[in-house]
Amino acid sequence: MRREWNAEEKLRFEREMLAAHARYIAGVDEVGRGPLAGPVVCAAVILPLEDAALIEGVDDSKKVKESERERLAALIRERAVAYAVCEERAAVIDEINILEATKRCMKRCVEQLAPPPDVVFTDGNFRIDIDIPQQNIIKGDALSYSIGAASILAKVYRDARMREYDAQYPQYGFAGHKGYGTAAHIAAIQEFGLCAIHRKTFTKKLSAEAEKSGRGSF
Repeated sequence: MRREWNAEEKLRFEREMLAAHARYIAGVDEVGRGPLAGPVVCAAVILPLEDAALIEGVDDSKKVKESERERLAALIRERAVAYAVCEERAAVIDEINILEATKRCMKRCVEQLAPPPDVVFTDGNFRIDIDIPQQNIIKGDALSYSIGAASILAKVYRDARMREYDAQYPQYGFAGHKGYGTAAHIAAIQEFGLCAIHRKTFTKKLSAEAEKSGRGSF
């Protein structure tokens, strides 16, 4: 049975900052740190926090069904004071590593917000290089309304990108597994080798096996 959405729980961190006279609070989150292929995607969003403007159902994107995520993402974009969605490609992830690519992606998102936020909530335990006060919240996508909204924007955007890549590279099944290391995805790599959106630093063993058997990268 689905737990009832509770605004008081979801806005606890936001209301602490409002009480400290913050006006614009940005939630920032990422999607796609773990897959073998595709970009890491980050989103930042400032939402109005008055009771009448709240979007019921905003939560960690992993807890929300796909059709509901699409509906919520549309509402978030419509009601947002400001939002930005950015991505870092597989080549960048390979060059600077996934953590640094994620931090760079988050920073770009925050810098695109207008008006700029007074404080930034980030999901996780690492800080990003910005000159704005920030608060790291472990499991923030489930605990913070603003971070949950960012996670939904990022997830919906990334899923759409992976469907686009599926049309470009249909042999890998990206629309289904979104680049994660499922058995079907690994089997496709073993059969076809790597394509341009695979993360070579995540697939070294699979790439070596493909080359050994005579299958190179596309």
